[in-house]
Amino acid sequence: MIKLFTKYFSVGILNTLIHWSIFGLLTVFLSTSQAIANLIGFIAAVSFSFFANAKFTFKAKATATRYISFTLFMGLLSYLTGYAADQLRLPPIATLIIFSSISLVLGFLYSKIFVFRDTPQ
Repeated sequence: MIKLFTKYFSVGILNTLIHWSIFGLLTVFLSTSQAIANLIGFIAAVSFSFFANAKFTFKAKATATRYISFTLFMGLLSYLTGYAADQLRLPPIATLIIFSSISLVLGFLYSKIFVFRDTPQ
C-alpha cells in the first residue's frame, strides 16, 4: 500500500504542477478569470492524473467508465472545496493548496477502492 501511494503521490506532484501552471499562465498572461483558469487547469490535470495513474500506479486499462467515475468524483471534490473556500473568503492560493492536499488523499482512496478496485495491486 505504501509503494502504491508513493507512485500515486509522484503522479500527484506532476498533476499539481500542471494544474497550477495552467492556472497561473491563464490568469497572469491572458487575464482569464479564476473560474475559467481553474476549470481548464483542472481538466488538464485530472486527465493526466487518470491516465498516468492507470498506467503507472495501478497498471490497469484506462476505460471510459473509469475515466468518467474518476473525473466526476474529482470534479465534485474540486467544486465543494471551491464552494467552501468562497464561503470562508479564502484567497485563491489557499484554495489551491487545500484542494491539492485533500485531493491527494481522497483521490487515492477513491481510485484504489472504486475506480481500480478490480486490478491486482
